[in-house]
Amino acid sequence: MKGLYILLTVIFLTSCQQQNKEDINKAKQASIDSMKVEINKQRVIDSMKTEMAKLNEEKIEAQKEKVVVVHQQDGTAATTTTTKKKGWSATAKGAVIGAGVGAATGAIVSKKKGEGAIIGGLAGAAVGTGTGAVIDSKNTQKE
Repeated sequence: MKGLYILLTVIFLTSCQQQNKEDINKAKQASIDSMKVEINKQRVIDSMKTEMAKLNEEKIEAQKEKVVVVHQQDGTAATTTTTKKKGWSATAKGAVIGAGVGAATGAIVSKKKGEGAIIGGLAGAAVGTGTGAVIDSKNTQKE
């Protein structure tokens, strides 16, 4: 009888150790998944920062002054400066709109809301950027 108790105790301890290993593995996997989500979020943030830097460069170039000389009837010349304001390019608008719509759709559709939002945001930004680039090229051809 004493041997039976010892055997049951050994089985119980072994199963508890196995359960602890499974819990540790689950915790490790959850940590890895969380890190992947954070990495993807950082990628989206970095790409948006890059796009904003491009927009700022375009804004600076657009704000360069143009000098126009106007000859008046009395023989004097007056100069006026004009600045052309340029808004967001269609590529930038497409990227931002696509990222927002993709993130919202991904969060709604996916069982893992955070991961779905990130994947949807990246896919939406890519499609929006492509669409905006096509629109920009058409606008450039018209000018």
